[in-house]
Amino acid sequence: MSAIAEPTPKNFELLPKDGDGELLEVAMGPHHPSTHGVFRMDVVLDGERVVKLKPVFGYLHRNHEKIAEGTSYLGSMPYTDRLDYFCSLTNNWAYALAVEKLAGLQVPERAEYIRVITAELTRLQNHACLIGFLVQDMGASGTPLMYAFREREKILDLFESLTGARMMCNYMRFGGCRCDLPDGWLAQAQKVVDEFPKFIDEFENFLSSNEILMARTQGVGVLPRELAINAGITGPMLRAAGINYDLRKVDNYGIYGRFQFRVPLGDHGDVFDRYMIRVLEMRESVKILQQALPKIPTGPIIDPKTKLRGFRPKAGEAYGRIEAPKGELGFYLISDGGPNPYRYRVRPPSLINLTVLEDMCLGQMIADVVIILGSVDIVLGEVDR
Repeated sequence: MSAIAEPTPKNFELLPKDGDGELLEVAMGPHHPSTHGVFRMDVVLDGERVVKLKPVFGYLHRNHEKIAEGTSYLGSMPYTDRLDYFCSLTNNWAYALAVEKLAGLQVPERAEYIRVITAELTRLQNHACLIGFLVQDMGASGTPLMYAFREREKILDLFESLTGARMMCNYMRFGGCRCDLPDGWLAQAQKVVDEFPKFIDEFENFLSSNEILMARTQGVGVLPRELAINAGITGPMLRAAGINYDLRKVDNYGIYGRFQFRVPLGDHGDVFDRYMIRVLEMRESVKILQQALPKIPTGPIIDPKTKLRGFRPKAGEAYGRIEAPKGELGFYLISDGGPNPYRYRVRPPSLINLTVLEDMCLGQMIADVVIILGSVDIVLGEVDR
């Protein structure tokens, strides 16, 4: 008895078109090397030109927010690591900031410095890897990505020696940090920071004036200023469109008001500007680190009034936000006086920034869609939650 073969699902469909020819609908993903995770783009093409694009996500949904509403405040801290899993320390900070606003906790000076240092190290490794992935998406060999991962390893070594983990750090605590810096950590961090400008120069010499990179990115995937503002876009994507908005300057959260640094801005809002903004922001992060590392004071690393066991903030609501590497990361919390949040809501930059993908891709070639998506810088753990 012969088996009956199941029909093979199509990843494309022909659609009627006004005039001659047909439109082609293609499903890119969810398992596609260019989609940076389990993510699909339904693209409608006229020849090789995009006439419609729909982002499709939800494959990685983990019920993060509802789980947090049934978990203690502290118990949710390691779950934040799983949002943007490239940037767990900044995830920790945004959540800690929201709880500190809710509970009225103060953060000691030393802990504030540690938070800034770890956040800017996180920004360095995030932007370096984003550029490596972007160039690989263009079809380059893995060399730029390996250069970026080489530098990322040095930073992850610092995170591991401080927190005990390379990626899922679970390090911040309400009112401070979980543990103090180990012996020799500051010296090692200073060495990594001192050497980082050489890497950025090397990266720029390798890429910024490359004719292929310029041809593939300049004038491609333009995000107009008005659309960027109206869509709530934040982070490097917004600043590449020429909008001067950085929460480190706007809110002066933590101790960022003490440090001198610029906010780089783009002129055209295209893929090349988004690439250059990351390069320039890495240079500014190095400036912040060069100011913070020598000035870190001694003292406690957590507010002595913090009682993590049996933690019950008074009834109220709070929203804490930071300038994460991908944009504004915020946590909205409502407390009813119980041991876990009544409402817990995440404002993830990856998801918000993804909403303008179709606008940037309309009229572009299908080969450019991959590059435009890469310049957005998404992590699906943050998109789906």
